[in-house]
Amino acid sequence: MTKQPPNRPPRAGLPPKDLDSLNSVETQEWMDSLAYVFADAGSNRAAELLTDLDHYAYFRGAPIEFKQNTPYINTIHVADQPEYPGDEALELKFRNAIRWNSVIMVLRANKASDGIGGHLATYASAAELLEVGFNHFFRGAGAGQDRDLVFFQGHASPGVYARSFLEGRWGEDRMNRFRRELSPDGPGLSSYPHPWLMPDYWEFPTVSMGLGPIQAIYQARYIKYLENRSLKPKGDAKVWAFLGDGEMDEPQSIGAIRFASYENLDNLIFVLNANLQRLDGPVRANSKVIQEFEALFRGAGWNVIKVIWDGKWDELLERDYNGEIVKRFELLVDGESQRYAAFGGKELRAKFFNTPELKRLIEDWSDADLELLNRGGHDVHKVYAAYAAAIKHKGSPTIIIPRTIKGYGLGESAQARNVAHNVKKMDTNSLKELRTVLDLPLTDEQVEALDYYNPGPDSPEVRYALERRAALGGFVPARHVEYPHPTVPTGEFYEEFAGGSKGRPVSTTMAAVSIMSKLLRDKEIGKLIVPIVPDEARTFGMDALVPRIGIYSPRGQTYTPVDSGSLMVYKEAIDGQMLEEGLTEDGAMSSWIAAATSYANHGVPTIPFYVFYSMFGMQRIGDLVWAAADQKARGFLIGATAGRTTLNGEGLQHQDGNSHLQGYVVPNLKTYDPAFAYELAVIIEAGIQRMYVDGIDEFYYITVDNENEIQPAMPDDGRTHQEIHDGILKGMYLFQRNASKKAKLRAQILASGPAMDAAQKAVEMLADYGVAADLWSVTSYKELHQDALLTQRHNMLHPTAEPKVSYVAGQLSTDNAPGVLISVSDYVKLGADGLNGHLDRKIWTLGTDGFGRSEGRAELRDFFEVDAKHVVLATLYALQRDGKIKGDVVAKAIADLGIDPDRDAPVLR
Repeated sequence: MTKQPPNRPPRAGLPPKDLDSLNSVETQEWMDSLAYVFADAGSNRAAELLTDLDHYAYFRGAPIEFKQNTPYINTIHVADQPEYPGDEALELKFRNAIRWNSVIMVLRANKASDGIGGHLATYASAAELLEVGFNHFFRGAGAGQDRDLVFFQGHASPGVYARSFLEGRWGEDRMNRFRRELSPDGPGLSSYPHPWLMPDYWEFPTVSMGLGPIQAIYQARYIKYLENRSLKPKGDAKVWAFLGDGEMDEPQSIGAIRFASYENLDNLIFVLNANLQRLDGPVRANSKVIQEFEALFRGAGWNVIKVIWDGKWDELLERDYNGEIVKRFELLVDGESQRYAAFGGKELRAKFFNTPELKRLIEDWSDADLELLNRGGHDVHKVYAAYAAAIKHKGSPTIIIPRTIKGYGLGESAQARNVAHNVKKMDTNSLKELRTVLDLPLTDEQVEALDYYNPGPDSPEVRYALERRAALGGFVPARHVEYPHPTVPTGEFYEEFAGGSKGRPVSTTMAAVSIMSKLLRDKEIGKLIVPIVPDEARTFGMDALVPRIGIYSPRGQTYTPVDSGSLMVYKEAIDGQMLEEGLTEDGAMSSWIAAATSYANHGVPTIPFYVFYSMFGMQRIGDLVWAAADQKARGFLIGATAGRTTLNGEGLQHQDGNSHLQGYVVPNLKTYDPAFAYELAVIIEAGIQRMYVDGIDEFYYITVDNENEIQPAMPDDGRTHQEIHDGILKGMYLFQRNASKKAKLRAQILASGPAMDAAQKAVEMLADYGVAADLWSVTSYKELHQDALLTQRHNMLHPTAEPKVSYVAGQLSTDNAPGVLISVSDYVKLGADGLNGHLDRKIWTLGTDGFGRSEGRAELRDFFEVDAKHVVLATLYALQRDGKIKGDVVAKAIADLGIDPDRDAPVLR
């Protein structure tokens, strides 16, 4: 039985007033005791004591509520704050010059072309966050293996450009071409971070919000992967990702944060700029978004550092022995906090300090004093302390959440206003006020003329900034592409695939895995091959690779797998080569991007093969594919179990008939739909050569199917293998010429991927109707169409010259390929339809428009009208339209083939 403490009256029976008094005294005694521990033994001992008390209370049934939030104050106490190492006066002068020039650049752009856009408010809120990084943390290429990767918040790009201007990386003329990239006067500055448009500058596209955070996570993991596989020396490189609080609404922003902690990515630092505003208004006006993020990330295992209040608040907090300010902070909601940022000291006095206790704390403070109470993200001391703690932290990723003000310093028209994001113009009086606030030596006339301010390379502040960058390894951002070009296998290496499968049924998915498996064994580039799967490696026949190369795990394998001792044992290893990402297409694609940009980011030209259900590729992660294109990714995307009719039984959600159409719109993505293993080998061989040896900025989407068929050998009809190679890569070649010389009716059948079998059967069936059909393998309608478009453009621009002939028009000319043209594929008709208008006659297309069904392959192909009988029908109808046969021949064929002419079209079902 618990004894009563000495010298204490029993609580039972005390009147409420006396009980409150007792509780108050007791609380004060505990606080005094804790204050003694802080003073005598320090904060770590205080934390130990509180932990012990928490455990003691929990095991005795105290109803302690579990909280993932700490109080709404800075994580790092002022006593633990390190000395600031920089020259604050020079940094302030340099930062103020950047602030000014970033504004002037946007104003000039909109004056020259009204409405061209640009953003002022984001950089205004993030200036201190970025400048502390630039001056003391971000390491450039000169740091070698310690070089950092920095994902800049897209809307802050004007400030990054303005810094580069002061660094001397370009002059005023280029600043004047912000968002004017087609100027004849020279290169412009892209609206946001776009490596494709500024290939020596930006590294990561970030303004498609949500894609930066998830890519940063997988880039950080890829650094560990390269180090653990000894492809990169171990170093201390960090991945920094600057994000906005509104951006965290995107599912991709938070979708992989648990993965980051599981992988122990202590080389990853998120800086979440909490200015409390989305693009159109508050993020969480009725609550505290910083607390939401703290709970979310702490729960996911991250180290969380809040930087909410600046050093001026420390003065009040030191006065506040009873914690009244902290209690008031807990009552504060973001909408209220935004008002204080907008309306200043008087509003703060009237509304925040609203109790007698709080009023006493500021009784000797003027409104001017209150105006100095700022947010932590604008205090370089607080920001530096957070960054310094983050880079020292081990074992888990860190998120720093600094509180800032959107549009900070931009005056009443923008600071903390809901319209801040869209402010692109400022009147002269506002600019003059900004000039004064920034303490810049500009005359009124210079302000009115929208002059930049550049103190020059010999000024103390610019020299200081350049010295800091030199000490940290050079300019950031900067994209350097230097890597050892690998010796890649050619010719004989792929010869076995030219010989076919020798009577053994094999799917092209299995052929792709066989090629990958052989590449993994190659002494020169085997170690550079990076197989990636989201899940279901067994579905794609990749399970045989697992025991051989292992699945990468930073922990290795700390258990005995259930299939231990079998040939297909599940093997995890610290130096494992395969990346098995689980059921996350976004994560797997981000992992692929990290591998596909390694040649530029790390000087290690890894060659990723990401194998996935094709339906869950372009359709699901198209925005990440576009981001990959922007940052010049190189590698292979393998859309397995492809086509609308090959994945029988799976139904609507799994059957892909449109990914090639979606891949078509990505400019530097080459798309192929091969029918045979040797075609696949030719494409992969050429792709590796072009991307990794020739250095061409492109990547490949190749669809492969899961239908087991005997793979033929490369045609041996007098043509050289090189001729066929060229045709495969250009998009089509003659696979089989009809030897009949007696037939008067001719046809050219074009088939792709899984539709090839139906086309081959149709060629045989057409002979019964007196039609001699040649069979073409079309590997890429995109390659054919783009070449045709380029030819058309050339001819249009050179009207008096001899017209050029596109590759497809030459191959399918009436002289070379007489008869009607019929195309059949397992994809929508629009792909092949794009050739109409580029040929000397119409091409009739069959495809798989419409929703899929759960059925067998034969039934699906009949449903979508792409089986052999429908190829025959389309051929006969085309001949009728050409006047070669009568309609009754076609009608009889419809009856003979068992086709129902009155059924609904599949696109309507």
